[in-house]
Formats: sequence, C-alpha cells, structure tokens
Amino acid sequence: MFKEKLLAGKRILITGGGTGLGRAMAEKYLELGADIYIGGRRKSVLDETAKELMAAHGGSVKTFGIDIRNASAVDEMIEKVWDDGPLTGLVNNAAGNFVSRTEDLSPRGFDAITNIVLHGTFYVTQGIGKRWIQDKIKGSVISILVTWVWTGSPFVVPSAMAKTGLDAMTKSLAVEWGRYGIRLNAIAPGPIYTKGAWDRLSPGKDTMSRSEGNPMGRTGELSEIQNLATFLMADGCDWLTGQTIALDGAGYLANGASFTHLANLSDQDWQDIRDKIKSANDQDKANRST
Repeated sequence: MFKEKLLAGKRILITGGGTGLGRAMAEKYLELGADIYIGGRRKSVLDETAKELMAAHGGSVKTFGIDIRNASAVDEMIEKVWDDGPLTGLVNNAAGNFVSRTEDLSPRGFDAITNIVLHGTFYVTQGIGKRWIQDKIKGSVISILVTWVWTGSPFVVPSAMAKTGLDAMTKSLAVEWGRYGIRLNAIAPGPIYTKGAWDRLSPGKDTMSRSEGNPMGRTGELSEIQNLATFLMADGCDWLTGQTIALDGAGYLANGASFTHLANLSDQDWQDIRDKIKSANDQDKANRST
C-alpha cells in the first residue's frame, strides 16, 4: 500500500510501544524508514521488542522505561530524545482500562486509569508540543481513542471520561497549534485483539464473541490500524487535523455504546471478572519485576 521509505527522516515516539497496538504501529513506521522511540513501564519488554523489530527491519528503535503519570519523568525522557534531535511525530497509545461496575470502583482504581490516559497523555503531548513551537518544527500527533468518545460507555466510565477528554484535546490543540504547523488527529478503533486489552475488557472471551453484531461480522486487524496510523503520520495530508476517525467496521453506528451487554451480569459474574483481571494484573507486575 505504501512506497518504500515513505517515512524516512521521521522520528516518532510511541507511548505504550512495547506490546499490542503500540508495537504494531512502531513496526510499520520502522519498516517504512522512520527512527523509532518506544516508551512504557516494562523496560525489559521494550528492549526485547526493539531487538526483535530491528532484527526484522533494521533501522533504529530506542527505548525508555517511563511512567507517563510522572510529569518530571516525562520531561526528562523528552530531553533525552531531543539530545538525538527533535521528534517529528508522537503516537499517544499508552492507556489503562478494565471493566467494572462503577459503584465498585475505588478512588485508586479510578485514578489508575485517568492518571495514565488523561494526565499522562497531556504531559507527553504538551512536553513535545512546546518544544516543537520553540524550535519552529512542524509535527504530527496521533492519539488512540475509543468510539465511546461519541456514545459514552457503561462499565468503563473512567476510560470513557478520560478518552473523551483527549478527544477534546485533539480538537482544541488542532486549532491552537495549527499556526505552528502542528497537526493532531486521533483513531478510535473497535475491538482489535491484543492480549492486554482482552484480559481486562473481555476476560474469558474469544474474538468471535466481540464480533457479534458488527456490520462487517468481524473484529479489526492490526494491519488496519497500522495503515491508518501511517496515513495520518505521512506527508501529503497536512490540512487534515482535529479529527477523530472511527476504525470499527461501523460497529458503533450500528450498536451504540460498548459493554451494554454486561448490565445483566450477576454479583458472582462480576466477582469472576474481578478475579480474572486481578490475575492478569498480578502477572504484569511480576513481569515488570523481572
């Protein structure tokens, strides 16, 4: 679909770039000639991803162990990147989410999601954006959102609130920073299988169960978000800014909000879901300590 070396000369940071959607986008950008920086909390995972991607495609992938909830740590990371030279692109992919009845949420659980998705993404975007403005460099920001920014969604209220805030950020900064040649757009994907998302949003479910009711009868493919993210990052559509694009096979248009089917679960069903999510979280913590 894309010509070789389409992104040569681009220098792109992907948060949450070690696994899932972030890794997929990083791989496509690298394949097309960009220099890549990936950030996330699990440095060992990032390093392994970088090693595998460079073995497959050559090029440069540098890693940063980073908790984007920490504004000063974010600024230090950006300074280290700028030591190599300025970025030309940012993909805000880092996120956190899990299904829960809202009445069961603790303040800590609410903050765990909103501090990453809303606060952390703002810290990264602002930190890079103000350097672009200072250095008079054009840049492109892509944020990975959800279709809930238009519909809301039960049982994932913290994420719906935070992602809607990022949709507002995308629109607002497209206007504020347009004069500097800085573009901001967003992708709102429907269900695309990644282990982390499935463990917390569809514990115990397979991909077929997430495709029921979709007009195209399936879930998305990683290649599809790779291709859209490449289009938005490449030169040639410089007048496209301030947009959030749904990539979901018209799923939200047909079905509205996600997770409405969870309204009929029993207390025991919710306990089973909490147990499965806790198991996934415990495994992630164990992996971070190795």
